[in-house]
Amino acid sequence: MSRDQNAGRIHSARIDNNTFERVEEFKYLGTTLTNQNSIVEEIKSRLRLGNACYHSVQNLLSSRLLYRNLKITIYRTIILPVVLCGCEIWSLTLREERKLRMFENMVLRRIFGPRRDEVTGEWRRLHNEELNGLYSSPNVVRVIKLRKMRWTEHVARMGEERGVCRVLVGKPEGRRPLGRPRRR
Repeated sequence: MSRDQNAGRIHSARIDNNTFERVEEFKYLGTTLTNQNSIVEEIKSRLRLGNACYHSVQNLLSSRLLYRNLKITIYRTIILPVVLCGCEIWSLTLREERKLRMFENMVLRRIFGPRRDEVTGEWRRLHNEELNGLYSSPNVVRVIKLRKMRWTEHVARMGEERGVCRVLVGKPEGRRPLGRPRRR
């Protein structure tokens, strides 16, 4: 894909006997893909959907009648799949990783509740290190990286005639632009 915005307007990609038109962005299985591989808007929309899901079960997560393990199961089965749908194609920057961790910490603070300070006796919010100690599962960024690796292994096991595998191991044509590449 050319980095020059005007270079790809009239070209199309051809794989086997199929011709694909070159577009700026398109929606595939509910995920918006752009030609610049920008996932900022996709992560924002996923976090909005996860936030709506979180607010729908907020009373269950803060209930004292339910066990913590049940609350964590609710988080893993109801909220997390909404946020992580299509995460195998994300290329995360530190900013997106931080947003995802902030969302997860917000949910975990609701699940584990406040902590009473031994010295002063006042209630306080849990720190991130305390949340990591209480939540034994891998954090959301680690889950995304594991899912990406699992998808890559799946594509690598496909035959060479499959289009997805050829895209994964293919070599792009053309020259790289001048200057330092973007950080990813």
